[in-house]
Amino acid sequence: MAQAEGGYYVPHGSNWPIIGSVGMTTLVVGIAMYLEGMGVGTWVLGAGALITAWMVIGWFGDVIRESVKGLYSDQVDRSLRWGMIWFIFSEIMFFAAFFGALFYARTLSVPWLSGEDPATSRLLWDSMALNWPTAGPGNAAMDFQPMGPWPLPTINTLILLTSGLTLTVAHHALKEGNRAKLITFMWMTVALGVIFTGFQGYEYYEAYAHLNLRMDTGIYGSTFFMLTGFHGMHVVIGTILLLVITLRCMKGHFRPDSHFGFEGAAWYWHFVDVVWLGLYIFVYIL
Repeated sequence: MAQAEGGYYVPHGSNWPIIGSVGMTTLVVGIAMYLEGMGVGTWVLGAGALITAWMVIGWFGDVIRESVKGLYSDQVDRSLRWGMIWFIFSEIMFFAAFFGALFYARTLSVPWLSGEDPATSRLLWDSMALNWPTAGPGNAAMDFQPMGPWPLPTINTLILLTSGLTLTVAHHALKEGNRAKLITFMWMTVALGVIFTGFQGYEYYEAYAHLNLRMDTGIYGSTFFMLTGFHGMHVVIGTILLLVITLRCMKGHFRPDSHFGFEGAAWYWHFVDVVWLGLYIFVYIL
């Protein structure tokens, strides 16, 4: 269908924003209750997750249907692009805060507590010697092993880099109008995302079962799982996005000259790739 000509598309009234607010508030409250050990927290968390999922499916479904009907003009396309750019920027700041916490802990806090500043060390933890990775002064005697870069993190790095390549090939196939190649490489990208998640799950099993590395293993454990866990969540979300885009490609959606839905998902996935490279260097290697 032809795109809407001129003007700016004004969306119809929608209940999805308020439903999303209720769902996300319930989800956050449920997480807090679960972390506090309240038995009902799991049920509240689950209810919030279901409401949020319902909102995402319904709202994105409306956007897809409106796009397919040709209701969006070039101005709407620019608006969507800027919206995605600012969203990814907010995600960059999100991870910057966590990388900042890691930097502060290992570059500033640990040296201070280890005697680099004698006055601080004597007042807080006298005669304490710490080296990164550490569980922290209160858990200095805790026996754990840090997660090294080999083999799983290195394998997962290669998997994500390969997924970025297959996604780029799929994008070029879309612009060339090669639908068969597009769908093939999109399924390859989705499969690589699923494999990455599976390997990360196994990595967590190894950490808990054999390395005594848990979320309560002091500062190292908390920063490790905070960074890798949130990244893993983004991989799952990105994989779902790519799966939806792949199914849309199979239904004949997107044109070589108009496919922002595809591009938005691709931007998000490449962002996930870049964040993982930072994690691989600063969490696993250094």
